[in-house]
Amino acid sequence: MSRGRSVDRRLLVLVGALALGASSCSAVAGGERVPDEGAPRATAAVQQAGGDAAGAGAAQWWTPPAGVAWQWQLSGELDLSVDVPVYDVDWQVAPSVVEELHGRGRRAVCYVSVGSWEAHRSDAAAFPEEVLGEPLEGWPDERWLDVRRLDLLEGPLGHRLDVCRDTGFDAVEPDNVDGYVNRTGFPLTADDQLVFNRWVADQAHRRGMAVGLKNDLDQVAEFVDDVDFAVDEECLQHDECALLEPFVEAGKPVLHVEYALSEEEFCRREAGLQGFSSMLKDLELSAYRHTCPREG
Repeated sequence: MSRGRSVDRRLLVLVGALALGASSCSAVAGGERVPDEGAPRATAAVQQAGGDAAGAGAAQWWTPPAGVAWQWQLSGELDLSVDVPVYDVDWQVAPSVVEELHGRGRRAVCYVSVGSWEAHRSDAAAFPEEVLGEPLEGWPDERWLDVRRLDLLEGPLGHRLDVCRDTGFDAVEPDNVDGYVNRTGFPLTADDQLVFNRWVADQAHRRGMAVGLKNDLDQVAEFVDDVDFAVDEECLQHDECALLEPFVEAGKPVLHVEYALSEEEFCRREAGLQGFSSMLKDLELSAYRHTCPREG
């Protein structure tokens, strides 16, 4: 099983976030974030079933439909011309980015790393040294987190999710949630990871946002009921797509990208996938996006 593919762009994310924020500012007037009437908005409304504690978990939030078209951009000037219902962008973009997406009738997904510390982030000092582990392979300025220490991580990670919510995002894409199969410097187990991932999912839901599972294919069957969608990188390249079938069977979208395939090979192989929202991207996750025509 291939691991750690999502970290190949880490140092590009901050630059991309700044560029995305700057590119949208001219399109939004004033300092208040008030989307157009009818624009999609995240909601934290909670409906009680029968008025007792049994209904306390019946929170309502937007969830992406199976097969939804999407765009994923973490670098370069944000291209708002892509006619898709869902955009996935960095958590530190300017609020005006999400406001403009909503004004164009899009839903916005908040890309945020929850399993690693990033030296370039503005909140880097909020993570205690004792939760910082080994560097991610190839990225000395990013280190794995000890996800067992929720007592120390709840504050900074909760703040990141607060930012997603307050910026107006509709959903969260938590990254680096498979430390237990990497060299983190901590004796993490699959159970440790599952507890942590479920905590992240619960925290996103409590804030009125949908949440996805990023890669971590070994835990799909155990985790599919806890999240609203999956995000996968290169399951065709690594012959792993069958592991995502539980999401398809549950009617939940699989937001899928490939990087290394040619456009011709991508379309040939992607045609065999059912229930996937697939596109070909570059590793930088710029505006480039290639999708394949579907019959019917």
